[in-house]
Formats: sequence, C-alpha cells, structure tokens
Amino acid sequence: MAALDGLPPLRDVIQRHGLDAKKALGQNFLLDLNLTQKIARTAGPLEGVTVIEVGPGPGGLTRAILALGAKKVIAIERDSRCLPALAEIGAHYPGRLQVIEGDALRTPFETLADDGPVKIIANLPYNVGTQLLVNWLLPARWPPFWQSLTLMFQREVGLRIVAEADDDHYGRLGVLCGWRTRARMAFDVPPQAFTPPPKVTSSVVHLEPVENPIPCAVSALEKVTHAAFGQRRKMLRQSLKPLGGEALLAKADIDPQRRAETLSVEEFCRLANSL
Repeated sequence: MAALDGLPPLRDVIQRHGLDAKKALGQNFLLDLNLTQKIARTAGPLEGVTVIEVGPGPGGLTRAILALGAKKVIAIERDSRCLPALAEIGAHYPGRLQVIEGDALRTPFETLADDGPVKIIANLPYNVGTQLLVNWLLPARWPPFWQSLTLMFQREVGLRIVAEADDDHYGRLGVLCGWRTRARMAFDVPPQAFTPPPKVTSSVVHLEPVENPIPCAVSALEKVTHAAFGQRRKMLRQSLKPLGGEALLAKADIDPQRRAETLSVEEFCRLANSL
C-alpha cells in the first residue's frame, strides 16, 4: 500500500518517530499493510462513511481506511508520541483525518458522528477492548449510532463474542452480542504480523446491529448474566439465588436444574424480564 498512497513504509515511520510499542497502553503495532487493508475491507464499502478508529498508533489501519475511500476518519489516540506520524497522514489526505488525543473509555462517541453512516474499525488495545465493545453494545437508545463494528481482539475474546449456547466460550459477552448484534469471526491474525509480536493469536470480528432485538432492560440482563455466569458450573437455582432463585426461574419457565451455558439469548431475556 505504500505505492498506493505514496506514504513511506510503516517501519520507517516508526523508526523516524521513535515509536516503540508500550505494554502499559496495550500497544502492538500492525505493520503489514496488506493486512490493514483486509481489516478495512471487512467493514464493507467505505465511500461516504465516517469511520471512528481507536488506538491508531502510527496509522497503518488509518491509511488503509482512507485509501479505501472513507469520507472521514476520526481517530482517538491516547499516546501523544503517535500524533506527529498521524499528522503526516492527515496532510496527505487534507480534511479527511481528525485526530483526538484522549482516552477512548472517556470519549462520548455518539457526539462524534455527523451526517451519514458511521462505522467503527479498530485494532483495539488489548487492555480496554472488551470494555469498549460492551459500551458500544449497551447504549440506552437502539439502534445505535454506528452501522457496524469491525474490531480486532485476542482470539480468546473473539470466540467469546461469537459464542452461542452450549459452547465452552459462551458467557456474558456472547449473550450481550447475540442479543443486539449479528457477530461473526472474519479471520485470524498471527502474532508475527505485529511489532512487538503478542503471545497470542488475534482475530478480527465483525458485528452489525439487530434493528429490533428482544425487548429487555439492559440493567436486568446484566444482572442475570452476571449472576448466572459468575457461578457457571452450578445449577441456575443456586447461581440465581440472590435474584430470586427458583421463583424467578419458574416465572421465566426455565428448568432450575439447567446451567447458564445452556440458556439461549431469548431465555436470558425472559429471565431479565421476569426480574
């Protein structure tokens, strides 16, 4: 892609700006520009789309998104060392890159969206990725401000996102994602694609919102999933005791001898609505 966008190779950018990845920030820089294009393409057509990116680092994924025709990229970057490298990309794509220095966990994403569709595409920092996803899944208003999420996680987290009932990886995250989105694993990314290489394989996951999910209060669903999976090896009559135990299960017409990992998303919603 260096030839495609006319910008220097990412290794040169990192060396010139002295950008060693910081473990404290959960950084692992993705330098393979073919891979960054593959991630951006997973989000679907980008023409006329505003893309929000979290943790762009030296900008490999940012470059791919812009080269594929996004109307605008709004990049949230906590590490001030990366700002000069991102400024070079902004100069190459005048008016199409807005960089916000700050903490993504404190960013009011809904206020960033302007006219037209918004997609979130990010190689998320490992230490905040799951919390950001949950924040995007659980706004009070639904459908959300975003049209899709194309995100990279550790493979273990990706498996939890797409897991369904009776899967070993099924838990609270799988219920929340299954309730409000259609989620799929797109592809894996090996450790050697990053600098420095992490100890685990990563996965790109694509999520699209369900327009009319099962009616259910977010707070109630969080309570029942937290209780049920907090003691996932116990029968529900035991794990849900603090919330009403057998009385709650009877109201929801669910066998008290079942375990959390056997319940469908619809059954968890029934439980939440019975609280």
